[in-house]
Amino acid sequence: MLTAIVLAAGSSRRMGNINKLLLPYRGKTVLSHTLENILSAGMGEVVVVTGHEAAPVQTAIEGLPVRIVHNPQHESGLTSSIQAGVRAATGDGYMICLADMVLITPSEYAFIKKAFEDRSIQDPGCICLPEYRGEKGNPVVFSSFYREALLQHPEPEGCKGLVRSHPGNQYRVGMDTDHILKDMDDPEQYHSLSLQP
Repeated sequence: MLTAIVLAAGSSRRMGNINKLLLPYRGKTVLSHTLENILSAGMGEVVVVTGHEAAPVQTAIEGLPVRIVHNPQHESGLTSSIQAGVRAATGDGYMICLADMVLITPSEYAFIKKAFEDRSIQDPGCICLPEYRGEKGNPVVFSSFYREALLQHPEPEGCKGLVRSHPGNQYRVGMDTDHILKDMDDPEQYHSLSLQP
């Protein structure tokens, strides 16, 4: 079983005073849209990590079949939210999802999920990295083999160092679109993604 860990704890500083996850997107919030795409991909478990404005974020996703975990240390960096999700996860692997990647479709999440499941049979310690035309994107999938390494990881802003330290276990997953490269960090990106067909 694969656990999707959705990082929804950030403070959206580059958006000004607006929480980007609560902005409207195609009739829903950004976060709800992303979660529904992930859920539609058939994940075994979805864990949402909250932090900044946890109460309105939780209210926005009421009714969705997800587990919510609050990260009181969210201001210390992205890694603390990954670790909060990993602690709560029960799957054989962890798909680390960014909550603002609205363009990734259910079929693309499912494609990455299947790639991990197939690869982990050959390499129980695999790390799956989606890429588009040679450029790595998100979500990255770690085998639960790395559970303790993830929980002890010292870098505050993500686990790239852990990935780099296991070159023999990296598996590139080629994608047909650039959706895995597109997040929304500022108003210009939000406007651009809102205009996507």
